[in-house]
Amino acid sequence: MAASDPETAQRQIDEIDALSSIYGDDWCVVDEDERIFCIKISDCLEQPKWTLCLQVILPSEYPAAAPPMYQLNATWLRGQDYMELANSLEEIYVKNLGESILYLWVEKIREVLIEKSQSSDTAGPNVEKITGEIDEGNEDDYSLEYQPVQEDTVKTLNFVISESQEDEELPPINHGNPISDRRSTFQAHLAPVVSPTQVKMVLAKLHENKKIASATHNIYAYRIYCEDKQTYLQDCEDDGETAAGGRLLHLMQEESSKQLGKNKRVRKDKRRTEH
Repeated sequence: MAASDPETAQRQIDEIDALSSIYGDDWCVVDEDERIFCIKISDCLEQPKWTLCLQVILPSEYPAAAPPMYQLNATWLRGQDYMELANSLEEIYVKNLGESILYLWVEKIREVLIEKSQSSDTAGPNVEKITGEIDEGNEDDYSLEYQPVQEDTVKTLNFVISESQEDEELPPINHGNPISDRRSTFQAHLAPVVSPTQVKMVLAKLHENKKIASATHNIYAYRIYCEDKQTYLQDCEDDGETAAGGRLLHLMQEESSKQLGKNKRVRKDKRRTEH
C-alpha cells in the first residue's frame, strides 16, 4: 500500500520503527505490504490481569489526512466499555489531527486497563481467553469487534495488486444461486482466503463480471485467523447498503464462536474418554 507522498510515507516508517523499539515483542507486523499491525496491551508486565489486542490498518494518507482503521480484540470488551474506549480513541485523533497518534492510543488503552485492574476485585480475564481459548461454559463470551474511527475513512481494500503480491494464488470462488425478493436479486459468492491480498484478488475477479460490477450494492466481509499472532484480521464493506457488511461480518463472528465452542466440547469429551 503506497503512501500518498514521500513525507507521509516516511512519517509512517518513523512511527512504526519507534513503536517497535518501545514495545518490543508486544508489537507485531501482521502484513507489512498492507500496513497492518497489532500490539498486545496489558495493565502490567509481570502478572497481567487485563489484556487487549489493538490491530491497526494505516491508510496511505495517515497521519496527514486520515485516521488509522482499528480493531479492538478482547472477550470482555463490549457494551458500555467498548463505546467509552472507542470514544476516547476518537477524541485523541480529533485533538491531534495530522499527527502520529498510535503511541497515544496504546497508552490510553493501557491507562484504561490499569484502572480496571485497580478497581476490580476479581483476577480479571486471562490471556488465554483473549487470544482465543474459552473457559468451558462461556463459549458465547468470545467476541471480536471492529470499529472505524469515522465513517468516511479510506477503504482498506482496493483492487491494485503490487508486483510483490502477484505470486499469491487466486482461491476458488463458489457462486450461490440468485435469489429474487421484492424486485431485488441477491447472489452470494464464497472464497477461502488466507491473506488481504487474496481478498483483493477475489474482489477483482468478481468485478470482471459486468453484472456484478454494475450491481447496486456489492457488500463483503472477511475474517482471517492469524495463528502466530492468535488474533483475527477482519473487515467489511457496506457499499451504500447501511450496516449490511457489518451484519455479514457479525454472522461470521457468531459462526466462529459456535465452532470454537464445538471444538472446546470435543476436546473436553476426548479428555473424558481418555481418562
